[in-house]
Amino acid sequence: MYASTARTTASRTRDRMSYDRAAAHAVLDEAYHCVLGFVVDGEPRLLPTLHVRIGDTLYLHGSTGSRPLLAARGDAGLPVCVTVTLLDGLVYARSQFHHSANYRSVVAHGSARLVTGEDDKRAVLTALVEKVGAGRAADSRPPSRRELAETAVLALPLHEVSMRSRTGGVGDEPADLGLPHWAGVVPLRLTAGPPEPDAGVVAPVPTYLPATGPPGRSARSGPAGLPEPGSAGLPGSDSGGARWREPVPMRGAHVLLEPLALAHADELFAATAEPEVWAHLGRPLPADPAAMRAIVATALAARQRGERVPWVQRCPRTGAVVGTTSFYEVDPERRSVAIGYTWLGRPWWRSGVNTETKLLLLGRAFDELGAVRVVWHTDLRNTRSQAAIERLGAAREGVLRMHRQRPDGSWRDTVQYAMTINEWPNAQASLRKRLRPTAPVG
Repeated sequence: MYASTARTTASRTRDRMSYDRAAAHAVLDEAYHCVLGFVVDGEPRLLPTLHVRIGDTLYLHGSTGSRPLLAARGDAGLPVCVTVTLLDGLVYARSQFHHSANYRSVVAHGSARLVTGEDDKRAVLTALVEKVGAGRAADSRPPSRRELAETAVLALPLHEVSMRSRTGGVGDEPADLGLPHWAGVVPLRLTAGPPEPDAGVVAPVPTYLPATGPPGRSARSGPAGLPEPGSAGLPGSDSGGARWREPVPMRGAHVLLEPLALAHADELFAATAEPEVWAHLGRPLPADPAAMRAIVATALAARQRGERVPWVQRCPRTGAVVGTTSFYEVDPERRSVAIGYTWLGRPWWRSGVNTETKLLLLGRAFDELGAVRVVWHTDLRNTRSQAAIERLGAAREGVLRMHRQRPDGSWRDTVQYAMTINEWPNAQASLRKRLRPTAPVG
């Protein structure tokens, strides 16, 4: 936890303030740019720039000729304030006064110093390039000595940091609830568009870039408002359904989903290191973090082959990694996908994480990708998992005998469940109701 100081103590709505280190780091890592504030000749200046976090230091990109970088050459450094904001939704209330936004915002104060060592600058710039695409540093020319000399990097130790956020729905007064005006939340999410190659580029689009633009429904629709196979924006017309295999970040009130990476392995091991979590999974309980890293590496290799779409689950309040889940059996041609490879730490069972994870994944499948069918598989002996899947609104379709081998060498019978696009509206309404604060969740 960061300590509260005079500059980071909230004067109002203190319930939205947090000093949790992991949560602040998660926001800094998700955001691509920040605003750097400083004073020049007694007047405030704000400079939008790129940043990357390495450990407990925030590094800011700039030019050697800029005013803040020149001022930071002194031994005392440059007093700065850095802000990062992620806008997650617009809140429409019945009253104008209660219109608001869902957001996550981090403010960091301190003295920034200039990074002068050539090796240190190279390491920071490599990390900045890797932030925009894992693998990009090896897929591009490193900076020359002249380019390094023309580039400046500021280092801000993360000591005086606060985070403010708003989640949830409308905060209308009770007297306004009967007004005949629409109220609710419009979620917002940053989505990458289709890559636009430079003139003369013959190399294929790298795997760390999305192959198509933001998901959307086609103007041409088939029965029940579904896009017709082969129409624009549909799987099967986007180079083999590349959108289906993209682990886009998703956010809810109970869970954050972000693409699984090898860097998550140690936290994932710590969160799920209980035999009960692994009792019915296809792998035994990992013995140590190295074994978990091997499991994560296997998942990432399956993603490269187009066989899995893995996410890591985070707690939105603390930023802690709590589990993982995946799409698999991805079939854009038949517009079907399976949800599985889910491991959730025991402390987060019955917390709303699993329910909201499934709500986000089902929304991704049905509403964004145009799926008509979502499938689950579970061990016949895992009655807890079967009950959880049935609570989602999925229908049991049958038992696949001797379907998979367990870690002890025995063969398991697998129960198959599925939900169709026609069942999704009722299931969605039920899941949203379960996630309301007054309703039990799990």
